[in-house]
Amino acid sequence: MLDRIREDVAAARLRDPAARGGLEIALLYPGLHAVWAHRAAHALWIHGARFVARALSQGARALTGIEIHPGATIGRRLFIDHGMGVVIGETAEVGDDVLLYHGVTLGGRSTEKGKRHPTIGDGVAVGAGAKILGPVTVGAYSLVGANAVVTRDAPPYSVLTGVPAKARPRRDGEDSRALLTAPEYVI
Repeated sequence: MLDRIREDVAAARLRDPAARGGLEIALLYPGLHAVWAHRAAHALWIHGARFVARALSQGARALTGIEIHPGATIGRRLFIDHGMGVVIGETAEVGDDVLLYHGVTLGGRSTEKGKRHPTIGDGVAVGAGAKILGPVTVGAYSLVGANAVVTRDAPPYSVLTGVPAKARPRRDGEDSRALLTAPEYVI
């Protein structure tokens, strides 16, 4: 468990240029606190303590502003930057080394039972305010632009921008930070 915490702190330090030190990250980053609470809630969820799991996840939501359903499957080194308003639904699957900015929704489009939420591949970065809706798959190492609305599958190494989002291949050397934050990519 301690190794996972160190790994999470190192991932935050790598992805956040404003990070000043491990202690500051561990104590003051709500995205990490939400992920850590999710790990405990998810363990309770899969062992059948669903009410307690939901209670823990709602407590974490109240403290961090980040809602992660205890049924969601989260990979290693997820970093939620700023985090306020992030929502991750029950059947969402998030790969390793994923970066989510504030206001991201990994949500559903129906009330039917079964897989209703997205699958996010390893190394995906999702810009502020983006919505990924339904049982779609965003392939590994893709970028989802700020405020994009994704409702269709995207292959690995894609760039998704617009409403509704359209996928195109990533270009070599492309500045991913611009895609995630710059107004010219927001529609």
